Amino acid sequence: MAAFSQTQNPRAVHLGIGNYDGFHRGHRAIFQKAQEAARTDGGIVGALTFAPHPEVFFRGNGAVKLIFSRERKDALFAAAGLDFAVHEPFSQALANVAAEDFIRFLKEKFPTLSGLYVGDNFRFGAQRRGDVALLEKLGNAAGISVGVVPPVSYLGERISSTRIRSAITAGKIADANAMLAEPYSASGIVISGNQLGRTIGFPTLNLAWDPELRPRLGVYCARVSVPATGQVFSGIANYGVRPTITSAATPEPLLETHLLDVPAGTTIPTYGDFIRVEWLDFLRPETKFRDINALKAQLETDSRKAEELFSNE
Repeated sequence: MAAFSQTQNPRAVHLGIGNYDGFHRGHRAIFQKAQEAARTDGGIVGALTFAPHPEVFFRGNGAVKLIFSRERKDALFAAAGLDFAVHEPFSQALANVAAEDFIRFLKEKFPTLSGLYVGDNFRFGAQRRGDVALLEKLGNAAGISVGVVPPVSYLGERISSTRIRSAITAGKIADANAMLAEPYSASGIVISGNQLGRTIGFPTLNLAWDPELRPRLGVYCARVSVPATGQVFSGIANYGVRPTITSAATPEPLLETHLLDVPAGTTIPTYGDFIRVEWLDFLRPETKFRDINALKAQLETDSRKAEELFSNE
């Protein structure tokens, strides 16, 4: 994701402001409005977001756990067609900016600022005293248009990052995906495991993936893509601590994905390859089985359930 340079981009700036964790459908609606405006004046569209998240600044360890890393958020911004993103350091000085001075603060960073685009619940300024009515008033005085975008709903309720976090941690991954606009995913380099899976007919691709917001431990219907080759596979993914085979007191979760119905002769990912695992449906919580044979029988059941889900797509 490109950084902002006023020297290189002297065109009108259309700016969305927010934390944008998850970059969900409600966030995307804000930038669709910004992009529509930019097409009329040849401007550029960007995001002003904050690092760390303001809650981290104010609450420390008690802050919200983020859905995506900064790198993932930037990738989503770029895929959505944004021209730049600014990750503004959230500091005491920024927290102290009076609401009445907020436009002045923005103009210093974006001299050709032409339009601001926010959700209808946007708050700004010291102690969050500014609301969209004040933003429109200040913008009008400064010759800056303000677009206030209504919320986007899912199942009759406003889509929000908070709601998506709750869905992810509860294992309601299909609901999370519907709000995110694209499947929740994990990516990384395939690492070696204990190779038990291949001895029972369920070889896995393993990722040492440690997100800030951890999904519910369990087995998921998943899709695996290999960006380097363009290959896509269906599979089942277990995110958990492997209680049937792990004796460690406090094991770290591992993401293990077994590929389904791989045609003979197909080259599959191996150690050192970069893959992306998309989580599609929750199949069951992680369970400690009495022995390996019971685990194998359950994996066969999991595979059949996943294959049925894929056949119904």
